[in-house]
Amino acid sequence: MTCSTCTKREQQARTVTLQGLIINLLLTAVKFAAGIFGRSAAMVADAVHSLSDTATDIVVLVSLRFSSKPADEDHAYGHGRFETLATAVIALALAAVGVKILTGGINTIASVAQGHSLPAPGFIALAAALLSIMVKEWLYRYTVRAAKKIDSQALLANAWHHRSDALSSIGTLAGISGAYFLGPKWTVLDPLAAVIVSFFIFEASWQILKGVWQELSDGSLGQQAEQEISALCAQIPHVVHPHDIKTRRIGPNAAIELHIYVADETPFVQVHAVTEQVEDALRNRFGAGTFVTVHPEPLSTQKRA
Repeated sequence: MTCSTCTKREQQARTVTLQGLIINLLLTAVKFAAGIFGRSAAMVADAVHSLSDTATDIVVLVSLRFSSKPADEDHAYGHGRFETLATAVIALALAAVGVKILTGGINTIASVAQGHSLPAPGFIALAAALLSIMVKEWLYRYTVRAAKKIDSQALLANAWHHRSDALSSIGTLAGISGAYFLGPKWTVLDPLAAVIVSFFIFEASWQILKGVWQELSDGSLGQQAEQEISALCAQIPHVVHPHDIKTRRIGPNAAIELHIYVADETPFVQVHAVTEQVEDALRNRFGAGTFVTVHPEPLSTQKRA
């Protein structure tokens, strides 16, 4: 990835993350106020969840500072794995949020089953829950679009953290609505919904962690990507039978290594030009920051093989 491309990508990711951080701080303040003045313990807990989103925003901002650095003597493949590390941290934070919501919901249900009652909330808490759902779902969609545009796993993981806040607010809304419209005995809807929501959060965390593990274990880009690489190379003049294709991800970038056959009588200068065409074709398809290694071999060796 060229330095200018790195800078542009970092700027886009930083802008989206900073916007999310500011929105999270404002929303947290609104939720805390609504929870206190609306006598809603569920809304106060939801505010704490929103506050955790600011922590993941900071993790993304720090990772961007390091991952966007160009390759150097100590990091020949750049610093993309810092973004992978940030993705793992956010996924684990997401799982921790799920655990907190699950255990809190179970404890509250047990308390209600033992005869304890939950306080009836005010309308301000209900309005704050609705606001939270709309704002956080919008922030999720906005961040996802940016993450896909610049191919950032850390930004995508952070988007799911935004959605986890929206999902937890749905549980909060259910409990507050039940108590507000149906009476205090229906406040148990809040912890019931929270327990269900926690499993959606666990699923999101698991999917993100699977992607992190795939990269850290040098998993390939997949059979479909390798077939596409072979097809792209085969379209280039003088390239015969691309083979021994190896792929992996390094942060936001792909790494591709492959062998090609060229005619024995092909001049060295032309062989070099052919390998450059292969590199350009693959970078055009998989991104300017793709690491490509091409090994040209004499066509006669294929016949002996």
